[in-house]
Amino acid sequence: MGEFLPDYLLREQAAVGALVAFGVLRVIGAMCAYQRGWSIRTVERSFLFAAFLYCLPQLFDLLTTLYGAHGALAELEGKAAGCAIALFCAPILGHRLGYE
Repeated sequence: MGEFLPDYLLREQAAVGALVAFGVLRVIGAMCAYQRGWSIRTVERSFLFAAFLYCLPQLFDLLTTLYGAHGALAELEGKAAGCAIALFCAPILGHRLGYE
């Protein structure tokens, strides 16, 4: 009756989504910060906070419900991994483009 996606698919989809979203937005944020003369440290901190907010719904589901906790854990792991990879690699790309 209830066909569910396997955990690895949830994890992969969440990781790729977070990687693309945060990678592109981080480079665009560095470009805007460079043009306006903002500190890159402010951009880094704001994207770390945004990544935390992005993962917060799954963390809330994981802590409050037992029924959906299995899927929420897989999605939280994927989102956290994707955000971490994107926020690690995007400054390298921004530096190579000359924005940092």
